[in-house]
Amino acid sequence: MEILKVQNLSKTYGKEEVKVEALKDVSFSLEKGEFAAVVGESGSGKSTLLNCIGALDTPTSGTITIDGQNLFSMKEEQRTIYRRRNIGFIFQSFQLVSELNVEQNIMFPLLLDYKKPDSAEVGEILNLLGLTDRRRHLPSQLSGGQQQRVAIGRALITKPKLILADEPTGNLDSKNSQDVMDLLTKAARHYQQTILMITHNNNLTASADRVFHVSDGVLMDLGGNINEKLS
Repeated sequence: MEILKVQNLSKTYGKEEVKVEALKDVSFSLEKGEFAAVVGESGSGKSTLLNCIGALDTPTSGTITIDGQNLFSMKEEQRTIYRRRNIGFIFQSFQLVSELNVEQNIMFPLLLDYKKPDSAEVGEILNLLGLTDRRRHLPSQLSGGQQQRVAIGRALITKPKLILADEPTGNLDSKNSQDVMDLLTKAARHYQQTILMITHNNNLTASADRVFHVSDGVLMDLGGNINEKLS
C-alpha cells in the first residue's frame, strides 16, 4: 500500500543571479511500514525535501501525495489540519513542552486536536519506548536519549500516515543514537509505521529498508544499506 508519492518535485529559492535550485525534479514513493533514510551533506537539499513533504514549505513545482491526498491541492487551513492528524514529526532538538511530564508530552498532539487519549495505547507506547517508570518525569529530569524517546512517542500517538524524522540523533552520543535508531525500526515493525528520516551520518542507515542520497538537489535511490552501496 503506497503511503507517500513524490512526483517531479522542485524547489527554487530566489531569482536570476541569486537563484538556488534546492530540489531538482525529485520523484520516489514509500509503501506502508517502510523505514527510509535520506542522506546527504549539509546544503544538499535533504531538509528542504523533508519540509516540503511535511507541508512546512511549499514546492515550486511537482506533487506530494500522502495516502492518496494531494497536499498542495488543499487550502492552507485544510492542509494544516491534515498535517496535524496524518504527519508525525521528530526533531533534532526534541521540542518537548517543559511544563508537561513524559505522559502529557506524548498525549499532547491528541489534546491539541480535542481527542481523548486511550490510556491503553499511551501505556503501550510508554512500554515500547522503555519509559513506563519515567511517565511522571519532566523533560528537565530526563537524559537527551530519554527526551528523544518521548518525542518518538509523541509522533506515534496520533497513528500518523507518515513520520518525518529530522536528524533525530543529531544531539545524541553514539550509544543513544543507536538506541533511537533501534526504536524507530521497532516502531516501523510494530505499528507498520512509515518513516522517512534525514541524516548526514551514513552509519545510521543500516536499519533502514531503503536509502536515498541527495546531492545538489538531485535524489538517487540507493536501495539498502548505504555503506554496502558506497564501498
